[in-house]
Amino acid sequence: MPSADLPPADLAEAAGFYLDLHRHPELSGQEQRTAARLAERLTAAGYAVETGIGGHGVAGVLRNGPGPVVLLRAELDALPVEERTGLPYASTVRARAADGREVPVMHACGHDVHLACAAGAATALARSAERWRGTVLVVGQPAEETLEGARAMLADGLYRRFEPPSVVLAQHTAPLPAGMVAHGAGPVTAGSVTLEVVIHGRGGHAGAPHLAVDPVLAAASVVLRLQSVVAQETGPAEPAVLTVGSLRAGGPANVIPDEARLGVTLRAFSEQALERMVVAVRRIVAAEARASGCPREPTVEVTSRSGVNLPDAALTATVRAAHEGAFGPRRVTGWPPATATDDFPLFGAAGAGLHGVTGIRTAYWMLGMVGPEQWAAAPGGSAAGKLAALPPNHSPEFRPNVGLTLRTGIAALSTAALTQLTAAP
Repeated sequence: MPSADLPPADLAEAAGFYLDLHRHPELSGQEQRTAARLAERLTAAGYAVETGIGGHGVAGVLRNGPGPVVLLRAELDALPVEERTGLPYASTVRARAADGREVPVMHACGHDVHLACAAGAATALARSAERWRGTVLVVGQPAEETLEGARAMLADGLYRRFEPPSVVLAQHTAPLPAGMVAHGAGPVTAGSVTLEVVIHGRGGHAGAPHLAVDPVLAAASVVLRLQSVVAQETGPAEPAVLTVGSLRAGGPANVIPDEARLGVTLRAFSEQALERMVVAVRRIVAAEARASGCPREPTVEVTSRSGVNLPDAALTATVRAAHEGAFGPRRVTGWPPATATDDFPLFGAAGAGLHGVTGIRTAYWMLGMVGPEQWAAAPGGSAAGKLAALPPNHSPEFRPNVGLTLRTGIAALSTAALTQLTAAP
């Protein structure tokens, strides 16, 4: 089994790959360079590689005799965030977003870490092939941040191009101390629905508002009223989040626009709760538009959806025990359900209607990434206090400790994979 103590040359290679990815982040759907770099690493490790799956998706396969198929998944894309870490390898990249705006780009969620760990684990497993039998499939998924990439890869025949997996494994960075991993005892991340709301007004002159219908006022009322969906319509013991992440309308201050657009994200731990929230949003948007006298009915479109990330309990227990053996029990902890979201569940049972494969089990754990000095300097007298003070995922100050995070993440993935691959005779 690959050791938690990686050879220095392997760690240096993984770190170099990580730094290159961090300096050259790419937005969702634009991951051409990132995909090519991952394909190069997998090819060098002896994997047969296909690219261009569901966009810029990459898959590399290493067949090593009869046995289970284990899929390791990592993500290719970065975020429209301007980096403020002050690191010498900080991103200065700018790119065109889907709406045409020029935006800064940063790996503010750890996808560069995930890729470097997956490539490192792929290499470690290839080098230890005499110890196991089966197939390792490493997938670099595009467009996770927009919750489109997993669906696109599966719809493009990922499980027809390669043998369908028995298990799918993934990890995600979190502001825990580097060197630790954390497993959930139920849902790890929430399901989500993203909505695009369009409120139609009647444009006009700002000096004659009585001759127009202002969609900005209606949109503002919608934003305020939507807060009641969680506060007044959701049980106190039921975790749910509703976020209005964008409100776009108008231009010059002396012009009343024709429409206002809102981006709304809903998060919960059951499909029933999500659907109930969608119904509430539609009701409130329609009522506020009528109250404002809007000339047309508003539209509410579902632009993305992800399922609740509920890993297989038995597989999780097996992987957690292996991690405790590799790292020691003090470096393995529990993880409460988080209202972040991920389209990872589609690779398993949640996506059976899409990929047509049943019986796929998943395991998904959190990977600590905060260095010792940063952890010690964070205010707070308890672990909870420090977690609240540290830069979270998607923060412009998000900065993993490279050495400890990669060392642990590579070992965590390869160790988990070996629990499922058949031992060599």
